[in-house]
This record gives sequence, structure tokens and C-alpha cells, in this order.
Amino acid sequence: MRPYLAIFKIRLIAGMQYRAAAWAGVATQFFWGAIQLLVFRAFYESSNAPPPMGLDQLADLIWLRQAFLALVMLWSMDNELLELIASGNVAYELARPLSLYLFWFSRVLAFRIARTTLRCFPIFIIAFLLPGSWGFNLPRDLQALALFIPSLILAAFLAAALSMIICLLTFVSLNPSGARLLVGVTGEFLMGAVIPIPFMPPLLQRITALLPFRYTADFPFRVYSGHIAGAEALFGLAAQIFWLLAIVGLGLWGFRVALKRLVIQGG
Repeated sequence: MRPYLAIFKIRLIAGMQYRAAAWAGVATQFFWGAIQLLVFRAFYESSNAPPPMGLDQLADLIWLRQAFLALVMLWSMDNELLELIASGNVAYELARPLSLYLFWFSRVLAFRIARTTLRCFPIFIIAFLLPGSWGFNLPRDLQALALFIPSLILAAFLAAALSMIICLLTFVSLNPSGARLLVGVTGEFLMGAVIPIPFMPPLLQRITALLPFRYTADFPFRVYSGHIAGAEALFGLAAQIFWLLAIVGLGLWGFRVALKRLVIQGG
């Protein structure tokens, strides 16, 4: 376990160096969050039907998603890993006496945490200062906070495990862009990043509940806002653990099969 913790630490420190890029990301994500709030505020004011969640809860969901965008979004990938596969330079990685899957998993997780750490605090501070239902709110109670913390940790691990599936698909297809787009675009819709899941038709909500994607960028943030609580929140935590174990198991098996069939040109 020590080598994997070491690579995690090294990649985390390296990722924390890109401060200028982080500030650019903060500006972009804050602008996009404001646009989303404007759209939904217009929707709330023009509709006579009862909304599926309160505007303040929706604001919390949007600001949390923007603050933790790099942590949970599937298109947020360490491009170097995909290029290693496509170029054949993965041969150098295989020379290490380590599990390639766990080695890369540690690297992907550090990449996501480093980018998130640099961006989340400025977004939270600015959003917290916004007035009324535009702003970010503190947790409704201690129970919501206590459930949110483990759900966010599990969401980060689950997003990293899904990123490893993108690496696995790249081994099979040798097309980094195709694998990334396939999982990223599909996952972004099914996790509620395009349309929040409470606003989806009931049938589509049931479909998303059977898939792992919503447990990255939807479930933990709705737990924080108080929209998911009690037994439903505990069930969601159990679902996160199930999907994490299932996808990590699939990834370990897939990497083992892919590496047995791996052919690197020139040797």
C-alpha cells in the first residue's frame, strides 16, 4: 500500500502547482453556476406547478456541483494516462512491480482532489456571500453534514473508479477521445449534470437510480441540501459502496484481461 500512497502524495503536490489554471476554472465555473441559477429562477417564476425541490436547495446543489466539478465529473481525466495507452508508452508503466490499476487509481484520485482543492474554496466563499436564494447555504442540520461527508468521499472514489473504466476502454479501442466522450457524455446526463434528476420524468429517475452515475454528482449534494435524508440517505450510502466495489472489481478484472492481450508495436 505504501507505493500507492506515495504516488498519491506526489501527484497531489504536483497538481497543486497549477494555480493560474485553477483561477481560470473558478471564473468559468462561477459564471456557469450563475447562468444555471438564472435559468431555473425564470422557470420557477413562470411555472404554477409545485417545484420538485426548493430554490434554495437547488442553489446549494448547483454551487456544490460547481465547487466539486473536478472531483466528480467523468470527463475530468488525467490525459497523460490515456496518451500512455494510445502511444504505447504504457510499457514503461508495466516495468514497475506494482498493480497498474491501483497505481493509476491513486494517480487519478490525486489529480481530482488537487484540482478540486484549488477551486472549491473561492467558489464557496463568493457563493456564500450572494443574497437570498442565489447563495450557498450552510447544512440544514448536523445530520445532513454527517451524511454528506462520507457520501462525498465515496463519490470521489466512485468517480475515480469510473475514470479507470475510461482507461480500460482506451486499452480496447486505442481511441482516448472516443472512450472519454462515451462515458463522459453519457455519465454527465445520467448523473443529473444537464438536467437535475428531480426535474426528470419519473421513469428516467428510476433508470438513473439503477445506475452508478447519480451517486457521484447528484446524491451527495442533495444530501447536503436536505432534499435526501433519513433512510433514503442511508440506502444511497449503501448503493455507493456497492457500486464502488462492483466497478473496482470490474476494473481489476478488465485490466488483467487487457494486459494479457496487450501488444506494443516494436517489441
